[in-house]
Amino acid sequence: MTKRKIVVAITGASGAIYAKLLLEKLQQLSGQITEVALVMSDNAKQVWQFELDNNNYDQYPYKIYPKHDFMAPFASGSARFDTMVIVPCSMGTLGRIASGTSDDLITRAADVILKERRKLILVARDTPLNLIHIRNMQTITEAGGIICPAVPSYYSKPKTIEELAMTVVNRVIDLIGLAHESYRWNEE
Repeated sequence: MTKRKIVVAITGASGAIYAKLLLEKLQQLSGQITEVALVMSDNAKQVWQFELDNNNYDQYPYKIYPKHDFMAPFASGSARFDTMVIVPCSMGTLGRIASGTSDDLITRAADVILKERRKLILVARDTPLNLIHIRNMQTITEAGGIICPAVPSYYSKPKTIEELAMTVVNRVIDLIGLAHESYRWNEE
C-alpha cells in the first residue's frame, strides 16, 4: 500500500469534533502515512475553543501552517500531497473553492489538489442548504472533488457523541484510502 501525504484543513464551520477525531485517527494510522500537514482558519480556532473547551489543536504531531503561508509545500503540486481533507468545511470555503478563488492557504491547496487530479474531500457542515451551496457542491464534484457531508449514521448504534461523530470520520478514512477497523454494514 502506498503511504499517503495528507493535508488537513479546518475551517470555522461548526463540527470541530470531526477535525479532532480525524487527527486522532490519523495518528493511529501513522504507519500508512508519510506526512500530515495542518492548516486552520482563524474561525476554526475559535470554534474549536468554543465547542471543545480547549485549544489542543496544536497537540498533534503535525506541522501547523499559517493560513496565508503560500510557501507551504502543499501550495504547489510539486510537493505531491495526494489527499486533502477539509473538515469541517464551511460553505464560504466551499464557495471560494468552487469559484477558483485562492485567497488563503486552504483554498490555494484545494485548487492545487484539484488541478493535479488528486483527492479533495470536503466534509461539508451546514444545514439546510440553499441553491448556491448545492450548485457549488456540483461544481466541485464535476471538478473531481468529493463532497462528504457531516451526516452521521446510526446503524452502528453509537452510544456517545464521539462514537456518532466517528461514523463520519470513518467514512473520511475510507475515502482517503487508509486501512482501518470500523463498523461495516451487515458484517459480523
